Amino acid sequence: MEGQCPPFVAFRDAAIMRAGREILCIDDLSLAQGESVAILGPNGAGKSTFVQMMTREVLPLHRDLPPVLFLGNARATLEEVRRHIGVVSSTMQSQISVHLPAIQIVEGGFFGALGIPLRKHVTPEQEHAARTIMQELGIADLEDRDVMTLSSGQARRVLIARALVHNPEALIADEPCAGLDPRGMYHIRKTMRRISQSGRSLILVTHFLEDITPEIDRVILIKDGHVLKDGSKRETLTSEMISELFDCDLAVERKGEYYTLKMEF
Repeated sequence: MEGQCPPFVAFRDAAIMRAGREILCIDDLSLAQGESVAILGPNGAGKSTFVQMMTREVLPLHRDLPPVLFLGNARATLEEVRRHIGVVSSTMQSQISVHLPAIQIVEGGFFGALGIPLRKHVTPEQEHAARTIMQELGIADLEDRDVMTLSSGQARRVLIARALVHNPEALIADEPCAGLDPRGMYHIRKTMRRISQSGRSLILVTHFLEDITPEIDRVILIKDGHVLKDGSKRETLTSEMISELFDCDLAVERKGEYYTLKMEF
């Protein structure tokens, strides 16, 4: 239809090869603008590769018809994608190796860096934006703290603020609770809810059902480099589907709009 918005990202016969082996193939899948979704699967299933294909950090095999369209554009540059998407992952935290105030880590998001690069200067508008997003995420009290002295959960929330500082339309959170203790998980999941409720798209990559906020209804299950199931939480987060996804007997419990795993040995 004329005037209809293109999907935020669309995949068609999009395949990634590594060392001569296909590690991910998405036959036909699209995410609408403004849509939030959870991508769930075991380690090594292809979830992070899916994200990298979305952000154009890895490119799929050439096809006669473009396998990936970003806002309808087959030739979107990495810079264009980064204007629309903020990315945070647990692996970013291990890359922080310099003693800097947390606010400078957040301000680094304007430059795609963990901190402010040499010969770059933060404008008053950018400084205001950094303070505003830290306030919105409830971490304004961490502004002047040395990021190397923060707990893992606190540092992860600072990285989320960094990903959002340039006001992207969507946030990709890749395993946001990996390596955190229960307190850290609590605060990260609370932050994910804030983001979901703010009107931004949240693309949540995880293997924890407990990470999926009530505001997310669509879940994509990825196993062995392919989409096993794409549907609502009621359709995907069943004991049968999750047992098939992880290749073991698992029981899914639902409490309100939250889903958890129950394991028996």
